[in-house]
Amino acid sequence: MRNPYPLVTSFTLSLALFATLQAEQPAPARETVGTPQVAVLTDDQVVQVLDETVDWYRTLGIQQQSVSQPSDVIILYANRQTADKVVNIALDIARANAELLSSAASNASIAGNTATSRQTLNAQQQSLETQRARLQTAIDSAGRVPAAAGRGANSRGTAKSDELHAELDMVNARRNLLDTMTGFVNDSDAAVARVSALKAHIEAIAESIPSANTPADLRPGAAALPAAANVGTATQSVASIPPGVPDRSGIWDLAVDAYDLSKRHADIDAIDRRTASLEQTFRSLQSPSIEQLRGYSAQSDALAAEADHASGTALKGLRDQLDTLAWLFKQTSNILIPLSQEGVLLSQYRHNLSNWRDAIQRERQDALAALAVRLGLLAAVLAMVFAGGEVWRRAVIRYAKDGHRRYQLLLLQRVTIWTLVLMITGLTLITHLSTFATFAGLLTAGAAVALQSVLVSVVGYFFLIGKYGIRVGDRVQIGAVTGEVIDLGLVRMHLMELNSQGPLGPTGRVVDFANSIVFQSAGGLFKQIAGVNLSWAEITLQLPPAGDYMALQGKLLASVSDIVAEYQTDILNQTKAIETATASTSVGTPTPQVQLQIRSGGVEAVIRYPVPLHQAAEVQQRVSQELLRVLAACRTDTTSSVAPRA
Repeated sequence: MRNPYPLVTSFTLSLALFATLQAEQPAPARETVGTPQVAVLTDDQVVQVLDETVDWYRTLGIQQQSVSQPSDVIILYANRQTADKVVNIALDIARANAELLSSAASNASIAGNTATSRQTLNAQQQSLETQRARLQTAIDSAGRVPAAAGRGANSRGTAKSDELHAELDMVNARRNLLDTMTGFVNDSDAAVARVSALKAHIEAIAESIPSANTPADLRPGAAALPAAANVGTATQSVASIPPGVPDRSGIWDLAVDAYDLSKRHADIDAIDRRTASLEQTFRSLQSPSIEQLRGYSAQSDALAAEADHASGTALKGLRDQLDTLAWLFKQTSNILIPLSQEGVLLSQYRHNLSNWRDAIQRERQDALAALAVRLGLLAAVLAMVFAGGEVWRRAVIRYAKDGHRRYQLLLLQRVTIWTLVLMITGLTLITHLSTFATFAGLLTAGAAVALQSVLVSVVGYFFLIGKYGIRVGDRVQIGAVTGEVIDLGLVRMHLMELNSQGPLGPTGRVVDFANSIVFQSAGGLFKQIAGVNLSWAEITLQLPPAGDYMALQGKLLASVSDIVAEYQTDILNQTKAIETATASTSVGTPTPQVQLQIRSGGVEAVIRYPVPLHQAAEVQQRVSQELLRVLAACRTDTTSSVAPRA
């Protein structure tokens, strides 16, 4: 007998011939017992493959974020088209495998524990269907009564028809009950329910992917044309940029670009690894499919050989088995061919990713090279600035003899150097000058608010070091504190406190003042004029009752003048120094003064006299002793003048 299925019996056909097997086949006898029906994948494997495919498909979002060039848009567009095909083919594979699982579950259910109940229900359904057909025929026959029959015959016919209708209603009720029980038995089968759940899961995944819901004839259609047009427009806009445009990216932008490119490179690597894993998964599924096809071909050859010697009922059974094998071969081919297509598509996908990764690598190398050049230029310029600062410092140390002037020049050198460093670094980091101006403005405003007191102290420093300012070693008075300047910083100064209640000497304490003291109205700051060592001392005395206060005033003035006269030469020199430093002609010659003041408790004398600072303690001691001597003599004279005569 001739083999009726030549395509099934030759497994050595190429994949091109496998496509012809997808033509319409006769409806398979899926309930044929004895024919092995094995699916390529289990339901768990189907779900796992679909989940892995969908997770891989979602990496298109990561690729979308990595697009920065028109060439990237082209690669992304090609990858999206390929990914849509991969997902659709994976769903087709899952559906074909689900059909195999459904057929296997149905046959297993027939051969399992529910076979007896299912066969019994089917037999009862067939019996009831036969009774229903017989009753319907009888009812039709009872309704056709000849016209020549009498009235009695019509009555008997009507009664018989009513009885047959009652029997038919009962048969229909039993049939509905059996249909409900049959559906319950089918639904209670675990294998069938699991396959149904798998099919529902496959369709749910298909609904979650837009490309899987697009009709096959529209998947590459008009929606893709605007995207391609946008790609072409972007490419033309980039190509229209004239060559030789200078790169205005700063160090910061170059560093950010290099980091972003490194991150994009790592993302593409991760996507490529996931694609390779998915490709390996699909390739590993080809071997079981090929083995099953070989088994089906061997079984078909055996059945064809057996059919050559069979006849009658045996030949019909062999034909049913061959029909089942043909259906299984077609379903398995529907899995094998898409698996091969998945491998080709994923290889193309990885090739696109490789090109994309190479382009990103070149961009990253260019960015790193430009960054290295910028950093080298910045280092060279800063080295030149610091070298100039060192030359400045050595010139000041060599040629500036005055210590105060040297300190000011060195301070100016430090401020200039660090200002240049900040400006050069800022201009190198940013891309455009407007960005630097905006950044500097915001930074200055924030610093002015947050460091208001510090900035006022810094400004006060420049007032303190002016022409009539202070320097280290000067004696100053700030409020009630008298001290010698031991340190003058940019923000604050330090004074060594001096004793103001006697000979000027250190108390052992250091007083700290902010330079903003120059802007405060309370307290004030008093200092000696530079190069002047002259001060005025003041003593207040309570005069004893006397007859002639004017004579006592003259004696006090004469005694103080005699002592001051010994230092007159030094005092005159200091006076000339004041006139020179202040360009004032109203200084005059400093001489002692005695002023009488009437108080409620009597008469007071205020004695003021000039004194050199380095001899202040000595002069004050001598003046005090002389004044006490004059007062003692005055009291003696007063007592003698008022004593009673003998």
